[in-house]
Amino acid sequence: MASDEIKSVNVADEMSGAFLDYSMSVIISRALPDARDGLKPSQRRVLYAMHHDLSLTPAKQHLKCARIVGETMGKYHPHGDSSIYSTLVNMAQPWTLKEILVDGQGNFGSVEGDAAAAMRYTEARMTHMGSAMMIDLEKETVDMTDTYDERALEPTVLPASIPNLLVNGGTGIAVGMATNIPPHNMGEVIDGVCARIDNPTITLDEMKLIIKGPDFPMKCQIRGTKGIDSYFATGRGSIKMRGEIEIDEKDSGASILTITQVPFNVNRATLQQRIAELVREKILTDISGMRDLSDDQTRIEISLKRDARPQVVANQIFKLTAMETSFGVNMLAIHERRPKQMGLLDALDAFIEHRREVIIRRTRYLLRKAEERAETLEAFLLALGHLDDFIRIIRGSKNRDEARVKLKAYEFSTATAEQLGILIRSQPSIQGDRYVFTDRQVNSILELRLYQLTAMEQDKVKGDYDAVLVEIKDFLDILGSEQRVLNIIKEELLAIKEKFATPRLCEIVPDDGDIAIEDLIANDGMIVSLSHRGYIKRTAASEYRTQSRGGKGMRGMETRSANDDEDDFVETLFSAGAHDYLMFFTNTGRAYVERVYDIPEGSRASKGRNIKNVLNLQADEKIATVLRVERKLNENGEDHTFDEGMGFVFFATRTGKVKKTALNDFRNFRKDGIIAIKLEEDNELIGVRLTSGNDEVVLVTNNGLSLRFDETQSRSMGRTAAGVAGIKPVKGDFVVGLAIVDSEATLLVASENGLGKRTTYEEYRSQTRGGKGIITMKVTEKTGPVVGALAVKPEDELMLMTTGGLSIRIKVDQVRETGRSAQGVKLLTLKEGEKLQGIARVVPDADGSSQDDEEGEETASSEAAPEETSEE
Repeated sequence: MASDEIKSVNVADEMSGAFLDYSMSVIISRALPDARDGLKPSQRRVLYAMHHDLSLTPAKQHLKCARIVGETMGKYHPHGDSSIYSTLVNMAQPWTLKEILVDGQGNFGSVEGDAAAAMRYTEARMTHMGSAMMIDLEKETVDMTDTYDERALEPTVLPASIPNLLVNGGTGIAVGMATNIPPHNMGEVIDGVCARIDNPTITLDEMKLIIKGPDFPMKCQIRGTKGIDSYFATGRGSIKMRGEIEIDEKDSGASILTITQVPFNVNRATLQQRIAELVREKILTDISGMRDLSDDQTRIEISLKRDARPQVVANQIFKLTAMETSFGVNMLAIHERRPKQMGLLDALDAFIEHRREVIIRRTRYLLRKAEERAETLEAFLLALGHLDDFIRIIRGSKNRDEARVKLKAYEFSTATAEQLGILIRSQPSIQGDRYVFTDRQVNSILELRLYQLTAMEQDKVKGDYDAVLVEIKDFLDILGSEQRVLNIIKEELLAIKEKFATPRLCEIVPDDGDIAIEDLIANDGMIVSLSHRGYIKRTAASEYRTQSRGGKGMRGMETRSANDDEDDFVETLFSAGAHDYLMFFTNTGRAYVERVYDIPEGSRASKGRNIKNVLNLQADEKIATVLRVERKLNENGEDHTFDEGMGFVFFATRTGKVKKTALNDFRNFRKDGIIAIKLEEDNELIGVRLTSGNDEVVLVTNNGLSLRFDETQSRSMGRTAAGVAGIKPVKGDFVVGLAIVDSEATLLVASENGLGKRTTYEEYRSQTRGGKGIITMKVTEKTGPVVGALAVKPEDELMLMTTGGLSIRIKVDQVRETGRSAQGVKLLTLKEGEKLQGIARVVPDADGSSQDDEEGEETASSEAAPEETSEE
């Protein structure tokens, strides 16, 4: 060898460069999936060989796997046949992939880890999901590249009609990096893609309501959401998985633990071996036997000794075996020819952009084909319109080439083309005001069959031409509209979802460390009370017994005072569930939101805690009114109390102003409060109610006047608006009550001296907002001014509170129903100097029973005061 052919190199540099090339080859072309179709090159090549070379669609018969492996290895993937067969088997195992891409026939292994039979014994074809990965592949939707031997072409990526990266996940170990992507529910992921298209600024919290987390092929529990939140945001996280153990007790007193679910990727046989080892090592001492009854479903029965505590043994199994394990998520995929750590939104965006490119390229291909078809049909129409000339030209030609030359020299005017119904389009056929044939058109005319010269065929050609023009117009519209492209992506995804989506398998439950607080608190009935000086508490409703109308009552709150001369008293009292929301509205027009279970608990006679220790009130801010908002759950058990369309908040102020605001406007509540309504200096809130938007409301004043009107007369306003006139009180009068009209309810009003009555809403005619109103209670010295009004039903119960802090709970049906102008009946017996200062509706006990008077409590006669009526 000549000396000039020898080149000195540094061995370290050469090895470094070679290793870098090898590393990039492994990363890009072997171990990591592509973010667009979610496939590694080996998987893509197997599916392409099945589709392109063997046509193994779901409708075709299965073919020997050896043939599939040979086709893939010989044309596309020059590696060992065992690795290709392993890839094929993996795509056919329903316990490995969420949506299998290959339909296997024969022994493809088992969840216990048994290997598949040899490829000469097994057969396969593509599933519908596998075919969905190939749709429109022949329409130039993706780039093609040379195969390893440059004898054929293969796709660099598949069109992928489903978001396969998230649906099936993937694992792979490259050089210096690895990927481990969990599978997800296809229906949820498709909904997530559609939501991302509709709202490109959607947040992760909003997306979590759609894609709740991973959904493994094997049913198991996913515990906690911290790991889900982490990998949704950053692409990395740890998901805790747990199987399920059922406990059954025999008549003999012994118990049986039945394992019905194991976590994803946990081998049932290995799990049983581990349990047996723990028994042999005397770590699990309460197990007497174990047998595997599993078939397609997991069922492993573990017999316990007679004196064993089954829940303790179950907890030991969770702690010491793979029945509780973790899935380390590392969402690493090839994006734009380089590895990228991807969060959930990144993965969705990569798929959407890929599908957008596929739709555009497919549309361009179809447009080109449609224009070629239109060009051919134009030639047919022109030829059939001058049939005699064309027949003469062809018969007078010596051969095909001469006929081609003569036909190409034949010219029409564009006016002639228009007369034949041909749309003049910008193309090579138009030369000035002349229409000349292209080579493709000439060849098409020469290939016309005799039967196509019939009148019926001429009509068919014209119909086909018109249809092609409509298609061309539609394709051009798609290419010119980004929104249409996105709509097509959604439509195609939703069609797949409707046909193939399945319900979620894996339940997501709170972990021991992040259990939702409401899951630990029973949703019991509570009585929430707030005193004039701002002391608040919640008390179990069961502590308040039901008494007869006219009773003296029992002490409901120990009130305190700032000095000896001024007593505190209960100002607000109502019933609520422990999980409900409380909306506190202050005298400055701000709103604070708390859960009922966050309110300090106190006994019936306790004073409660100062509201300033519960809410972050501003200086000189006081609570004006409180609204209870019942917690609402959707069909998935998720809280949607403040979702759009859940109703309105209707305000009424002391001066008679009203305002309606959507409940959804209060969804972003904060600890420091938000603006609820703009109030003038001499005004204050007296009532807030939840409405549907189409309710009727009644305002009641201190002098016993009322006004009923439809809330549609008050348009929905923002939180910062001041409202409009609801009722115009006369001088010295003011609004004391706000009620919602209910055909099944009556309006109950109560006066300061303890009298009250019920009146049907039929007696209150509907009026126009802004009027002075009509009489609802005849106010006299005996009755005293009206202090409150409520919409009640006969089965309801009523809580009455006095200025002395006494409470009495009575049934509504004990209050007589009378006319508007009546004075009412006695509701309770007041001590000298006491006044009735508040009423509230109370939900009856769950069992529907009333509680008897407690021993030692004083009760008064239940005789009612004589009813007095007067004409209006």
